[in-house]
Amino acid sequence: MPSTGSTTAARLPVEDSYLELLAETLDAMDLSARGQFLQRYLRTIAHLDLRESQCLQIWEDTLNNRRELSENLGRAISLKTSLMDVLSNAGLMRIPVVIEYDELKKLQLSAVTDPLTGLYNRRIFNESLDKELTRAKRYGHPLTLVILDLHRFKEVNDMHGHPKGDEVLRAAAVTLRKAMRSSDYAFRIGGDEFALLLPQTDAPQAIALSRRIGVVFAEAIRPLQMSVSVSIDHGVATCPEDGDQAEQLIRIADERLYQLKHANHSRTSNTAAKSEAAPAPVLARATEAAPVQAPRAKAAEQSHVPAKTISIESKKPAERTDATAAAAASAAKVSAAQAVGSALPPSQSQQQIYAMQRKSERVTMAGTNAYAVLGGAGGHRARVLDLGFGGVALEVEPTETIPDNLIAVLHVPILPPVRVNLRPVWTASSPEGVLRVGCCFVS
Repeated sequence: MPSTGSTTAARLPVEDSYLELLAETLDAMDLSARGQFLQRYLRTIAHLDLRESQCLQIWEDTLNNRRELSENLGRAISLKTSLMDVLSNAGLMRIPVVIEYDELKKLQLSAVTDPLTGLYNRRIFNESLDKELTRAKRYGHPLTLVILDLHRFKEVNDMHGHPKGDEVLRAAAVTLRKAMRSSDYAFRIGGDEFALLLPQTDAPQAIALSRRIGVVFAEAIRPLQMSVSVSIDHGVATCPEDGDQAEQLIRIADERLYQLKHANHSRTSNTAAKSEAAPAPVLARATEAAPVQAPRAKAAEQSHVPAKTISIESKKPAERTDATAAAAASAAKVSAAQAVGSALPPSQSQQQIYAMQRKSERVTMAGTNAYAVLGGAGGHRARVLDLGFGGVALEVEPTETIPDNLIAVLHVPILPPVRVNLRPVWTASSPEGVLRVGCCFVS
């Protein structure tokens, strides 16, 4: 309780509180956004259609007028009084309306976001890129720009209509928001073009994130049941490796986007055309990661000795079990492998020829604090060596017992913690005495 005779600050009227909040909000905004905001604000409270430059001048006059009136009268003058005075003296005062705080926030939000997707718009993208580039150069941190667009999006609008196209755009926006950290930015910069700004992120991490976005997006649009197969393509540029200017990063990311788009979709088209022209021969499948050396395969067939297999993951001879030995012997007898070996030049025929290529590229986690909690919450920790869409490589203590199937929670840069089911497919001991385990994801 205040003591007798003490004074308490008088509570500001509601209208004055709103205007004080408005002043704080505008002070934190850049000049362009401030002008756009004030233009809408004055149109709302006084039915005035003014240019942004006029609105900025009125606000500057209001602040100066408030300062002068307070000094002359020896007491604080409210912003409402000063604003009404400026508008009246300029002959602009008509129907004053006090704007609600919720409406104020809506106006501020609409000035910086895309109304369809809720992502930041192109103007905020340009401002944020300049700001983050300055910060990255100042502190020596990497900054990666990812530009994405939707492949075959025009066909969606043509075949299914624009409402369905809007659903696809919203699905892309939801996918980007789910993939972001709190320090990342997502933008819609064109019709079907999007961008990500990833502070303190290098190129391999950004590429891994972009591929994951593509997979998640494909699942997100599956319920739309469209006859058009829409996908997300990406191009990545990193500061300082690719440049330290906004124009350089945008140009390089654009070039890589279209190079990847052309390579991916041209290869897909060529593969589909060849499949239609002639059915592919059926090859006996050994194991997904079992390469075979062609000359040895032929010799093994003649001498009835299984060909030696090498794991793609560990680059070391795989452990021989009865099942793998039988599979390797079967692979050695495949005539297609012999044909490949004889068709190659001598220099290449002596190299290892893998029976099946890895389905997805692995991204190394070296230099990061990536780890996995085995067995769910409260389980043992294992270091994550690399990661891909097909699986993950872990480093555990030699005494650790790895079951045939296990649940793990992955903690890796950029991505949120994710719970996965794993099945070990290979093991190898490192020179340091730790055990390396390659696991595939089990759905």
